[in-house]
Amino acid sequence: MGKRKSVLKIIFIVIVALLTLLLIVYINHQLRLNAETGLRLPLGQMVEVDGHNMSIYVEGTGDTTLVFMSGGGTCSPILDFKSLYSLLSDKYQIAVVEKFGYGFSDIVNKDRDIDSILEDTRTALAAAGLNAPYVLCPHSMSGLEALYWAQKYPDEVSAIIGLDMAVPEYYDSMNINIPLIRAANWAAHIGITRLIPNISDSDAIQYGTLSENEKEIYRAVFFDRTATVTMLNEMERVKENAEKVSSMGVPQLPMLLFLSDGSGGTGFEKEAWRKIPLQYLSQVEGGEYIELDCPHYVHDYEYKAISESIIAFLLEQ
Repeated sequence: MGKRKSVLKIIFIVIVALLTLLLIVYINHQLRLNAETGLRLPLGQMVEVDGHNMSIYVEGTGDTTLVFMSGGGTCSPILDFKSLYSLLSDKYQIAVVEKFGYGFSDIVNKDRDIDSILEDTRTALAAAGLNAPYVLCPHSMSGLEALYWAQKYPDEVSAIIGLDMAVPEYYDSMNINIPLIRAANWAAHIGITRLIPNISDSDAIQYGTLSENEKEIYRAVFFDRTATVTMLNEMERVKENAEKVSSMGVPQLPMLLFLSDGSGGTGFEKEAWRKIPLQYLSQVEGGEYIELDCPHYVHDYEYKAISESIIAFLLEQ
């Protein structure tokens, strides 16, 4: 009996210690978030979409508008794409739409079916005074949205330039670990992510052209917009969204795909990663592709080469 009481006492002490530690981590996280408020002031403009605030950044002028669309979980799309679009804004008007739960947009706990995501983006662009047709520049998972956009509203999309973008067939075999994403959501909310060294140093920070101040802004946004509930809802629907996009067929329009080597978190080997979009592109009349020897966030590594290829591609259209 005495031994059992001792074991229970030890368990109780351990639980109390863990809860106390988590409370300390949480309080530290909240204090840091409060201190970082000045770094999280919107870089672009805020527009109202479905009763919530959505962030959209516009730069440059020109008759052609390039819309940059971020991959799943990219906490700061505006800064993530900056190394690339800063090389294009002297020739084109560029826009970066930060979906709900990303960047400076509100975190919203709502369904993330492909139609809702697309209508949010279209509404944000219209609210910012930007008119179609657009050249869509999606990275990773937002390739689904771009393809669906071209399927549903073909007059609004003049071309798609895929930055290692996803096509529906990727999700046939991709393992979406929802419990792990939920755990990441919890860890980010508590502030455990702050205990992991250099976790906020994204590819954009390490390999892009961000200034020191922009890097600090990116880090501040990271700790406030990592694994948000909106992102989680998006991942829960991604396979279903991919199936819907696949059922709509392959849109026929000018398309240029930049393909990475598959490293950087795709979960695919190089050969498989490149094979799937090439099979998809073979169904697009006049579709083009460029293979790059760099990880998944291609625009943070090969921004100069990509910008030159984009300019050449659009001149041909």
